[in-house]
Amino acid sequence: MVIGLSSALARQGVEVTILTTNSNGDVGQPPLDVPLAKPILENGYQVIYFPCSPFRRYKFSLGLLNWLAKEAHRYDIAHIHALFSPVSTAAATVCRQKKLPYLLRPLGTLDPADLLKKQHLKKIYAALLEKPNIAGAAGIHFTSEQECQISERFGIHTQDFVVPLGVNFPKSIPEKGKISHQLGIPHQVPLIVFMSRIDPKKGLDLLLPALETLLDKGIDFHFVLAGSNPQDPIYENQIKQRIEGSVLAKHTTITGFVEGEVKLGLLLDADLLVLPSYYENFGIAVAEAMGMGTPVVISDQVHIWEAVEKAAAGWVTQCHVADLTQTLQIALQDPYEREQRGKNALSLVTEQYSWDAIAQKMITVYQQAIK
Repeated sequence: MVIGLSSALARQGVEVTILTTNSNGDVGQPPLDVPLAKPILENGYQVIYFPCSPFRRYKFSLGLLNWLAKEAHRYDIAHIHALFSPVSTAAATVCRQKKLPYLLRPLGTLDPADLLKKQHLKKIYAALLEKPNIAGAAGIHFTSEQECQISERFGIHTQDFVVPLGVNFPKSIPEKGKISHQLGIPHQVPLIVFMSRIDPKKGLDLLLPALETLLDKGIDFHFVLAGSNPQDPIYENQIKQRIEGSVLAKHTTITGFVEGEVKLGLLLDADLLVLPSYYENFGIAVAEAMGMGTPVVISDQVHIWEAVEKAAAGWVTQCHVADLTQTLQIALQDPYEREQRGKNALSLVTEQYSWDAIAQKMITVYQQAIK
């Protein structure tokens, strides 16, 4: 998201600097092999990587914060992504001290359901650190109206801005059917793709029994589980074992994490992208699938659902196995409707979720926040 937005902002003439660390994602991964504390020119913007120190696990960086404190006066606004992350929390504090206006993008961390995770620790963290940061922010950047409505502010009155995420339209895509052929996926039956982190909040406990029920009814399809979760390998293995021990085993391909041509090919070949999450502040995989002309089946807790429903770009279901099963059955048994909703999905993303359109909205938000 940050890269897509930064490129689009640069095309609009905005000077963008991304501050980040050399952490390569999850625990156990070696650091990124990048120059440190030096600007690297990317697609119209610059990135500065800082080493994680004094502790790597939480991606903290004193070097990043020191740089921000020294250089804050050169900037008009900061856009800070994620709460309850030490380096982001500290960056907001630095901005406040240096009188640099800043926006906070929660990434779903203010969702009441997400706050239940480690809730005792988060209550302390929020009271001591995030509450002052929220109070001092020039605004909170939500990516959907629903996220804005349900998010916790800890009693603080905030200036809220709703700007959705955008989609990067690929310059080239693989030939239709190429990736499915490489993965040994049959082309004679509808292809259902789940593409997201393998996490309890994603609704796989709803999806797997729904798919099993459809097979029991004689409704044929092939299912692709695309994703991983290095932070919770136990749950990921549980899902894999559940599939391998059920009727789904003969109808499922498990790919692990996918990117690049494989990711694009799966989204292109899919007849349906399914994401029945219990909560999702936006659902970027949903928008990416629609950008490939693929209709979606999502829960009404994926906060892009209202746009999907209004545009008839897919189907929306409640977080219940029976409702999800019925919705999938309807979608699978009507290829003409799937085709039409896929066209609607592409139109929706093209008109509302291109990064250039999002960047224009974001510039307006920055101008309002600075005032």
